[in-house]
Amino acid sequence: MAATASKAQSPSATAQHKEGKYLTFALAHEEYGLEILKVREIIGYIDVTAVPQTPHYVKGVINLRGQVIPVVDLRAKFGMETTDVTEETCIIVVEIAHADRKFSTGIVVDRVQEVLDIPGQSIEEAPQFDSSVDTSFILGMGKVGDAVKILLDIDKVLAGESLDGFRSEGL
Repeated sequence: MAATASKAQSPSATAQHKEGKYLTFALAHEEYGLEILKVREIIGYIDVTAVPQTPHYVKGVINLRGQVIPVVDLRAKFGMETTDVTEETCIIVVEIAHADRKFSTGIVVDRVQEVLDIPGQSIEEAPQFDSSVDTSFILGMGKVGDAVKILLDIDKVLAGESLDGFRSEGL
């Protein structure tokens, strides 16, 4: 009984740490959210300069007020079919932490929706699949009315060697 009680308390304690404000956005028919404190700005889609020999999901770089920022197509990163740019397509500039340093990176999304204040009791842990499915980049599943928002840990989504070259060179 004691083990069951401690397990029941553990998820809610974890969820309480995840409560807060999330910027929600859409990719195809799915809705996602990321911590608002990670968002630096949202800009309409602008031309991206392609960089040779980058992974397929790295669109290239943009010059944002004198700062060169790598841009990642989140649809491609998640293995989704890419789509044409529309008037709703945006680049969300996020600040991510990597190796005790902070970097700005742009992520391309289909459309930005709203900022939601999601209480801890409305956030569940990411579903567990078999070991071939990595869900470590999911902070949790935010229940908002009848909808579910996939809450992303943007640091983990964008972690990896693909952007290290940009970062180490100061881009």
